[in-house]
Amino acid sequence: MLMLVTYDVNVTTRAGERRLRHIAKVCLDHGVRVQNSVFECEVDPAQWVQFKAELLRIYDPNQDSLRFYSLGKRGVEKVEHCGAKPTFNPLHSTLIL
Repeated sequence: MLMLVTYDVNVTTRAGERRLRHIAKVCLDHGVRVQNSVFECEVDPAQWVQFKAELLRIYDPNQDSLRFYSLGKRGVEKVEHCGAKPTFNPLHSTLIL
């Protein structure tokens, strides 16, 4: 299933800067960055449970926010992109080495 993960982390402290880097790394381990704090993640339900739990352990609920959008199994078909910086879609793009 395709999940859209967005976050806003308060970076006015060093701890916030660390949380931001940690959240971004976890998201990169599970998906593709499509904008600065927005990731498209293709995961199965079990992976999603672990991924979400990891993000919820990292963020500070008093200072940060996480948003999760479930686009479902056919979520890639629901995404329309316009403008600069098209992203690589590992499910539909051909990689030539």
